[in-house]
Amino acid sequence: MADHSVSPDEMVAPVSDGERLRRVAREDFGWEHLRPGQLEAMTALLAGRDVLVGMPTGSGKSAIYQVTAALADSITVVVSPLIALQRDQVAGIVGADDAPIPVAVNSALGAVRTARAWDDIVHHGAECVFLAPEQLTKDDVLERLRCIGVSLLVVDEAHCACSWGLDFRPDYLRLGAVRDRLGHPPILALTATASPPVRRAIIDLLRLDDPVVVMRGFDRSNIRLEVTRCVRSADKRRALLGRVSALDTPGLVYVATRKDTLRYSAWLTDRGMRAVAYHGGMRAAERSTIHDGFRGDRYDVVVATSAFGLGIDKPGVRFVVHEAISQSLDEYYQEIGRAGRDGAPATAVLFYRPEDLALRQFFAVHRAHPDLRRKVYCALGSTPASARRLRAVLNLRNRTLISALNLLERAGAVGSAGTGSTATSTSAEAAVEAALHVAEVAERLDRSRTEMMRAYAETPHCRRQFLLGYLGEQLEVPCGNCDRCDSPSAMWSAGDPAFPLGGAVRHAVWGDGTIMRVDTDRITVLFDEYGYHTLSLDALDRSGVLQQLGSRDTHVPADS
Repeated sequence: MADHSVSPDEMVAPVSDGERLRRVAREDFGWEHLRPGQLEAMTALLAGRDVLVGMPTGSGKSAIYQVTAALADSITVVVSPLIALQRDQVAGIVGADDAPIPVAVNSALGAVRTARAWDDIVHHGAECVFLAPEQLTKDDVLERLRCIGVSLLVVDEAHCACSWGLDFRPDYLRLGAVRDRLGHPPILALTATASPPVRRAIIDLLRLDDPVVVMRGFDRSNIRLEVTRCVRSADKRRALLGRVSALDTPGLVYVATRKDTLRYSAWLTDRGMRAVAYHGGMRAAERSTIHDGFRGDRYDVVVATSAFGLGIDKPGVRFVVHEAISQSLDEYYQEIGRAGRDGAPATAVLFYRPEDLALRQFFAVHRAHPDLRRKVYCALGSTPASARRLRAVLNLRNRTLISALNLLERAGAVGSAGTGSTATSTSAEAAVEAALHVAEVAERLDRSRTEMMRAYAETPHCRRQFLLGYLGEQLEVPCGNCDRCDSPSAMWSAGDPAFPLGGAVRHAVWGDGTIMRVDTDRITVLFDEYGYHTLSLDALDRSGVLQQLGSRDTHVPADS
């Protein structure tokens, strides 16, 4: 690694943090220029600030912690959700001659390699440590890291803490408490899916302290957006197979079920394509082989459930096709962002049947039976109890237990100490009722998110304006690169500036909310407890039920 000590000349004329960071980027990584937002985030981290960064896929989010780690006094811990993603991140650092030394510790290593990895961390100067969130629930891991000293805690794919927090990667919810166990280092939260409500949820769930928020444009203008509406399942199947066969490869096809991965991969193989199925039920070695094969251009198409994606670092993906509608536009944007990372033209096509929304509505249920919540709460005390011990005591499946614990924690009835959960002083009945309220709010929100997917699929206007508006970004003119823009009659322009995007409002019935989209005759508002609602501007003028409160979303200007 390069020597970044201060020279005698620099001691006379101090070098600014920005100059030091640019020098590291240039000398250690070979980057002559930093992209907009990167330097701003790096400078804030060196000053000890928490930072939330939202940038589109492929825009260089990883560079923020890589360069900062080179100037850190101790190690940088990167929380990364998938082994395949950790492997790509480590490889990206190793490829630079003088970059910080990276090490990954995960369940795939085995005892011998795990011991060797920790030896590199403790004794041989490893500076970036990549861990899954589950690793940070282990007392021995936390104690080792605490003794070594952690300068920066990086939470990659930070939206996992809120988008799927009730059921998916629940240990993301405990990272705020983990930070305290590690001596309270600054947190860098990274995401490519950052609508204003998601930003606020990340800040709250990770317990960020007055963070610097760096948001950069989410428009991936090289990706053409299309929706093909189908009446019957058979029509959808024929249309999808025909379209995928005609598209430039490689590409991804997302389907709803494991059975569909097998069926569609077989049908595409019959059409002469090198297709393979992928789903979360496969063995780890098999999933790894498919990841490697796709990166190595051995497959034209991977047909997958949403389990395939976070670990992909492949710039030349030419299409992302959805046979099944995503649960939300946040998720859809994340998935189509895997196409065209090289900046060349790419295509995103959604094959849509309104009937398919029923499956997504089914997945939007977060309720646990009151008796189960009461049982879990009563098993807790003032001493932290690990999920493993609770599973043994209560004889529950892990998913069932974690879902109940997360509901209780979000309701404020359960606390997290990094190594386990504790009960608050509230009564069991109060805990059950509070958790029920949290579940009902989450269910309403997720159902409304599904309805926003319907609105995207059925909009007569520019799809990119709709999608970016949902993400909190106003595109003033139609994009010219979506199927709706092919028809001049479908053109749309920005709405009434009296209702600013991201503005805070209060409804007489639905309470507080955030303006997510502004059309010429209507606005879409995300209400904190009632989800998304589209409101007519004429009706609002007549009724007076909506009060504007100002802005709920702050942005820090970029140093470009």
